[in-house]
Amino acid sequence: MIELQNVAYNYGGGELLSDISLKLAPGSFHFLTGPSGAGKSTFLKLCYMELAATSGRVQVFGKDVAAMGRDEIARNRQRIGVVHQDCRFLDHLSIAANVALPIRVSGRDASAEEANLKDLLSWVGLEDRADALPAELSGGERQRAALARAVIMSPDVVLADEPTGNVDWEMSKRLISLLVELNKMGKTIMIATHDLNLIRTAKSQVNARVLRISNRQLQLAGADL
Repeated sequence: MIELQNVAYNYGGGELLSDISLKLAPGSFHFLTGPSGAGKSTFLKLCYMELAATSGRVQVFGKDVAAMGRDEIARNRQRIGVVHQDCRFLDHLSIAANVALPIRVSGRDASAEEANLKDLLSWVGLEDRADALPAELSGGERQRAALARAVIMSPDVVLADEPTGNVDWEMSKRLISLLVELNKMGKTIMIATHDLNLIRTAKSQVNARVLRISNRQLQLAGADL
């Protein structure tokens, strides 16, 4: 679904990632870890085509990203749900409207997806907060709303950047359980996190591969996690 072949990325005159190769197979579950500044967010941005590789090849859904035009990139991005670390919302819109926003900007017929909006908000435990504004939500509620927005288009792949970074342990476990549920529905999942306890907890629920970025390289993490 997403494949990187000998990919490098230079940032600010220096090489942040070097010789990265990875294939995200359909239905797989990956964790991406490493110290702050190692390049985890950059790696995810290469996967969802927000950044272009400095060298090497990135293929998304069987097509070379370098050969895609803007419209084709936009269409393929609709098949990738992204949970950003900073939970970007439009503050003047309700949570329900924020979650449904990807449908409205996609040009798709909104009727079918919006009919499922209530069920989706219920799935993340926000059915009673649908009319609330983003500023009225707790950190955990914002993260769950971000996850709902990421999957409103029924993407094939979900990429989450530190989705539990600003919530307590109980909420972290709840968010991971929701992502595990998505994986069991056939979605490909990749989560960037520095929380090794979270990874250990998730590995008891799902067959997850753990990767680590270190010294610009992507490595398979050891069993000591």
